[in-house]
Amino acid sequence: MKKILFAAYSLDVGGIETALINLLKEICNDYEITLVLEKKEGIFLKELPGNINVIEYRKSNSSNVFFRKLQNFFKQVMFKFKYKNKFDYSVCYATYSFPCSFVARTASKNPILFVHNDYMSFYNNDVKQYKEFFYNLHVFEYQKIIFVSSYDKAVFDIKLHEFSNRTMFINNLIDYKKIIDKSNEDVEDFKESNEVTFVNIGRHDEKQKKLSRIIAATKKLNREKYKFRVVFIGDGIDDEKYFKQANGVKNIEFLGVKKNPYPYLKKADCLLMSSQFEGYPVVFVEAMILNKPIVTTLVSDANKDIKDKFGIVTENSLDGVYIGMKKFLDEGFEIKEKFNPEKFNKDIIDELKKVFS
Repeated sequence: MKKILFAAYSLDVGGIETALINLLKEICNDYEITLVLEKKEGIFLKELPGNINVIEYRKSNSSNVFFRKLQNFFKQVMFKFKYKNKFDYSVCYATYSFPCSFVARTASKNPILFVHNDYMSFYNNDVKQYKEFFYNLHVFEYQKIIFVSSYDKAVFDIKLHEFSNRTMFINNLIDYKKIIDKSNEDVEDFKESNEVTFVNIGRHDEKQKKLSRIIAATKKLNREKYKFRVVFIGDGIDDEKYFKQANGVKNIEFLGVKKNPYPYLKKADCLLMSSQFEGYPVVFVEAMILNKPIVTTLVSDANKDIKDKFGIVTENSLDGVYIGMKKFLDEGFEIKEKFNPEKFNKDIIDELKKVFS
């Protein structure tokens, strides 16, 4: 049985973490899996299959720069001594984590990089910064570079064309049976309403998620006498900012993080996304499975997969969010295609088998 190491930051709530759990559950009986976490924490730890070995590789946070560098150096030496090339494949599943990249590049001669985000947008289309980011990850050491968004792969293939022969597009696996089952659970803090309900699910991080756009658009639509409500599921570093912005707006509700967000998505009328950039949001597929229309700003593969089929794709701006919400309130949206989660997963599994063959 082949040995595969996965390196990730943590197993806290998030789209990347959800995708990782789904992947590990799918392949854990076909391979001997070791999971290295920079922080061995998060609510998804309990969902890990019992046959997966978990190791923590926590970098030093010493306030003394000298001791921090010294401690991290010895951590690297010890990891190399114990695990260098001990695995058949090693996967960096947290592109933003340099320790995870080190772990993956050390553990096997076949390191694989998963890219979950639109880093060109993250760096405001600064090609120099974009290239520096990937070079700092030692992208040249990876045998395969897997993108969960075909758009992000295409950008990389152009900007770093010297590595384009190593890239692949493989979407995130989805546990559709679990989503459907858990969506039927009762929740007490979601009030039934005859008004249109938008739900946003995700991390509260203004740099990426731009939830201030939803709050501002809601205020503008309220002035125009529209009747609806917006429910936010999640939390993050910008909670206090959003609470202040939404203060006094009676049709905005913050319900916090939910281990099971699916009943809220099922009970809502529409998934609402306002992000500045994304890789391929897992919540897109979750909404498709639950047959919920999507209103989203133009991110990654939204035009290809969402527009006119599963929802409304708007300009990536505050005005875009306002126009998308208004259009849904005026016209609604009828989903044009039946999403087939079994085929979706089968295609992904077939591609993954090629990677680990």
